[in-house]
Amino acid sequence: MSITYLEAIREAQYEALRDNPAVFLYGQDIGAFGGAFKATKNLSKEFPGRVFDAPISEDAMVGMAVGAAVEGARPIIEMQFADFSSVGFNQIVNQAATLYWRTNTTCPITIRLPSGGTAGSGPFHSQSMEAIYAHYPGLVIVTPATVEDAYWMLLDSVAINDPVVYCEHKFLYYHLKADTIGSRELPIGKARIARPGRHATIVTYSAMVHEALRAAEELQLDGYSIEVVDLRSVKPMDTDTILASVARTGRLLALGEAFPWGGVTAEIVSRVASEAFHLLDAPPMRLNSKDTPIPYHPNLWKAHRPTVATIAAALRRLLRY
Repeated sequence: MSITYLEAIREAQYEALRDNPAVFLYGQDIGAFGGAFKATKNLSKEFPGRVFDAPISEDAMVGMAVGAAVEGARPIIEMQFADFSSVGFNQIVNQAATLYWRTNTTCPITIRLPSGGTAGSGPFHSQSMEAIYAHYPGLVIVTPATVEDAYWMLLDSVAINDPVVYCEHKFLYYHLKADTIGSRELPIGKARIARPGRHATIVTYSAMVHEALRAAEELQLDGYSIEVVDLRSVKPMDTDTILASVARTGRLLALGEAFPWGGVTAEIVSRVASEAFHLLDAPPMRLNSKDTPIPYHPNLWKAHRPTVATIAAALRRLLRY
């Protein structure tokens, strides 16, 4: 019997509630309704009084979580969509992120952001916010790309004493399955080699890991061996694993679904160019979604974000150097 990415997130919340009485869930319609994507389905029945419906105010949701954390709780906040977290931006970056540095008081909150695009979701329900929050010291930003990481990284996020922005990709909810959850293998902050290779490196995260793997399979038909690095978390970022991969291949493609300006891919290229320029056999490249609001129409959405075809084309340009 397989388990989906979404079910792994639900199971991790169940485990966190079961094992730690300080944990509670808070979000819009997450109680009896089970949340917009059913990530909390039946949890209010299993744990009465610990799964709370929130008002339609992300600012209030995060502010309450910060206050609860100060008093010893470990809240998990569900944003219906990552895009809506901007309404709680002040509480996240000015309160949660700075609390320890201002007061020596930890702020163990976990904010779940259903991130990334799906066909027909449009500009208000498709954004990838990880780079915005990664800009601010004090926040941990995780981006699980596998069923195993969806489960273990959520439990790890709840356990640590820093505020965590947990970016779960909506497209993976039902599209990604595993036979079992498996055992915990890597801590937050450690990347994994999703596919070894020797001709070029793709560094990516979240749903783009799977697009990168499919593009690497396509390039294999041309005789090229492409290494794929799954960052797993964008802050902290595992620079050592990135540099070691580039040392093996000599070429870098930084890949992300988010908008191109600034962002995670720019950070990857900057680190490689400044710390490992001598390892490069070609200029580093990056590939993101287009620098426009995300379109509603499914065909336009597909053309807006990186695809296997555009990733493969970028790799072929990179390999020509």
